[in-house]
Amino acid sequence: MTHPDKPKPRFPRSPQTPRHEEGAPRHSEPPAAPGSDPHDKLAKIAGLQAVSALFQRDPGRVIRLYFNDKMKKAVGEFCAEMAKRQRPYRLVEDSELQKIAGTVLHGGVVAAALPRVAADFDVGMAKAWAEAGEPVVILDRVGNPHNLGAVARTLAYFGLKYLLISDHPGQAGLSDAAHRVAEGGLEHVEVYRVAHLPQVLRQMREFYRVAGTTLRGHALDLARLPDDPRPLALVLGNEEDGLPAETLAACEMAVIIRGAGRVQSLNVSATAAILIHQMALERASPRQKTPPSSAGQGRQRPQRGGGAGGKP
Repeated sequence: MTHPDKPKPRFPRSPQTPRHEEGAPRHSEPPAAPGSDPHDKLAKIAGLQAVSALFQRDPGRVIRLYFNDKMKKAVGEFCAEMAKRQRPYRLVEDSELQKIAGTVLHGGVVAAALPRVAADFDVGMAKAWAEAGEPVVILDRVGNPHNLGAVARTLAYFGLKYLLISDHPGQAGLSDAAHRVAEGGLEHVEVYRVAHLPQVLRQMREFYRVAGTTLRGHALDLARLPDDPRPLALVLGNEEDGLPAETLAACEMAVIIRGAGRVQSLNVSATAAILIHQMALERASPRQKTPPSSAGQGRQRPQRGGGAGGKP
């Protein structure tokens, strides 16, 4: 008979989920203020795909691991990694997991991790990326973190590396929701925050064909852009207003996805997915260099208006 005062184990004891004692040190964990929720200072990365990518790319960021009974076999390797690092992991009820994740869409596993911050962008980076033939996607005032996560997932799926986001207060960042929707994609994409975006876009035009999405004006299909040795930097705005006028004016050209006209526009993440696929195909088969006599012909000044996924 179990002694009534004997504490029950808080961790599963199976080969898939090795035991780790609760008193183990919690390295690198941000200190919690008195009376505060100890989870507040950590990002909550939820879902098996997102957590798997985190352990694959940067396991040192994981401070705690939580999972439900259905996931205990799937997270065995993660638990072994946590035990090696002397960091706690716990089997918890769904109600507690929901509280930790802050959502019912936790997928049965949550990693409390050191938050990732978008690094500051420098135009010198763009020159190196362009020389390597790497396209870039840029988001300006895309405020829904689900859209940011979906764009990151698409970038990772097609093997594109770089995502720039504006420093506008309305621009979504690397939130828990963005990580969850990205399904691990954010662990494979480098994200940078850009100050003074219109100015930076003009500077990037030395190395990139900077194209903004729009629904009006004489915009071109992406596949019909003039031949140019420079890789593409694609700029997308939010669904309500599209790209701001000053951002679109800083672009070298405007692109559009033409539909049947039955609905006004696509969701910005859907627009991004279609164009990123085309960018990936172009990267695999780069355009031929345009002869000097015709260089610049066909380049057009983008008309002001909404972005793809936004109002015309």
